[in-house]
Amino acid sequence: MTTTTIRIEDELKARVAAVASRAGKSTHAFILDAIAETVERVEQEDALHRIADERWADILATGQTVNWDDTKAWLGARSRGEKPPKPAARTLQTSPAE
Repeated sequence: MTTTTIRIEDELKARVAAVASRAGKSTHAFILDAIAETVERVEQEDALHRIADERWADILATGQTVNWDDTKAWLGARSRGEKPPKPAARTLQTSPAE
């Protein structure tokens, strides 16, 4: 394990110490947890954006999408234990450029 030094304002340091104490953790453990949680969140956001970009590229390439109302109905039926057919893909409807 390596050591990293950070400089933080006195007010933030006091807040971190107070919150860490209420959480039953040392300041060090609290800071490590906060860093790990932030890294995890950013990695998950990056993965979500990557998937969204891939799906958008697929929509642009094929012109095919699934209607959101149809998808919501399908998901609702699935959540009730039903096995409805998947909604059909449709050609993307675009508005003319203004």
